[in-house]
Amino acid sequence: MKQVVIVDTQDKRSTISRDIYGHFSEHLGRCIYGGFWVGKDSSIPNVHGYNKAVVQAFKELDIPNLRWPGGCFADEYHWKDGIGPKENRKRMINTNWGGVVEDNSFGTHEFFGLCDELGCKPYVCGNVGSGTTQEMDEWIEYITFSGESPMANLRKTNGHPEPWKLDYFGVGNENWGCGGNMRPEYYADLYRRFQTFVRQYGTNKIFKIAGGANVDDYEWTDVVMNNAHKFMDGLSLHYYTYEYSFEDKRPATGFTKEGWYRIMKSAFRMDELVRRHGEVMDKYDPDKRIALVVDEWGNWFKAEPGTNPGFLYQQNSVCDAVVAGIHLNIFNNHSDRVRIANLAQAVNVLQAPVFTEGDKIVLTPTWHVLHQYKEHQGATLLGANFAGQSAGFRDNEKDLVIPGLSVSASEKKNEKTGKMRYLVTIANPDVDSAKSVEVGFANLSGAIATANATLVSGEKMDTVNTFAKPDAVVEKTISAKLVDANTVAIEMPAHSVASVIVEA
Repeated sequence: MKQVVIVDTQDKRSTISRDIYGHFSEHLGRCIYGGFWVGKDSSIPNVHGYNKAVVQAFKELDIPNLRWPGGCFADEYHWKDGIGPKENRKRMINTNWGGVVEDNSFGTHEFFGLCDELGCKPYVCGNVGSGTTQEMDEWIEYITFSGESPMANLRKTNGHPEPWKLDYFGVGNENWGCGGNMRPEYYADLYRRFQTFVRQYGTNKIFKIAGGANVDDYEWTDVVMNNAHKFMDGLSLHYYTYEYSFEDKRPATGFTKEGWYRIMKSAFRMDELVRRHGEVMDKYDPDKRIALVVDEWGNWFKAEPGTNPGFLYQQNSVCDAVVAGIHLNIFNNHSDRVRIANLAQAVNVLQAPVFTEGDKIVLTPTWHVLHQYKEHQGATLLGANFAGQSAGFRDNEKDLVIPGLSVSASEKKNEKTGKMRYLVTIANPDVDSAKSVEVGFANLSGAIATANATLVSGEKMDTVNTFAKPDAVVEKTISAKLVDANTVAIEMPAHSVASVIVEA
């Protein structure tokens, strides 16, 4: 089945923010403990207590930012419990996630140390649900103030003389739900109050993010923007992909073809949500100063059998790879408004790029798609469209028709060669049909000099990588055939994600 993708090299649009490729690390299951953090005394190879292999896996993705400590956990987290000598830190029950003991051995110092190791920006989410303005005020002072003050002195006493740079700060999380079950009017007023105490010390400009809507709650976006847009730099959006619904989660593998298309249709819905929330934001912010921050996205399936259901550990298959490709293409194509996004979650939780088991790690199919897409970071978005058949099916009871491909394209100058480098990423969500894809570059200033392509796919639509077989789904080099001076042809099997890199 032939499909044609046209990239207009003269249709230069917004810059694709690096921060679209961010990640999320909550105190949930084995994301922090047993994931990123193993402790300095662990037999597992580590750097200052951080799992060395996990850190390396994320460094290879060039991750731009990391969100912490939640999630729902953020609105019951009191930061002073996680500083000072480990033996003196308070122990608590993680009431949101699994009812296990949280010993607070991973706190502010450990998080900023992790960001240093990863070379990424910290994104801290503050406690509005059960916290106070004083608590938030003092946390910002502890993190960012360099002068003489009670919190700065406390930080110095705890072993960090210099302040950290705090790039992003979320004022609450899901305040329509686990963060307080608030009405948008009430949250908007609380946001205005709390953000006042997210002070800007010195040259450390903190990007303030208001708690935004759940899925298609456009009223929430309208009310919060109307009442508080002058005080925010970003507004969040949370949306997860399901086969059926949050209340009726299905396993991450073993689904039918109908289940596959339900998941894919759910993934493509992100485009509608970003567009419509963006239209509401445009009423109050036509210049798009305020970023739409999709800081929780990804597949949410039923927890794997035999695991704590509160740990949200699920398998990661070819399905997750295609869903990741669709989402990232959508974010790229809306990068005039979407400038930060965070996949949920980084290690061992939900759609994780990395799994750990003791001293072993597995790079999931999602990790390999993120690796394919990483050169979009900081590039210029180009107009791209495709002509071809749709996928899925429709009958008297179901409409599961979806686009035949998902595409985004960007350009960035190769500083080594001096040539323009074009990256085109393509997801084929068709579970049955392979696609012969021709990628044409319109208005190219010269002929294509080099063309390369990679593919992520698997034998089946739910093939996974396991600790016994970690390379069942990996990024592989495929043939990129020059059809003419400005056209490249590739072959994409069913349920696959491809990247095409051309220099001209």
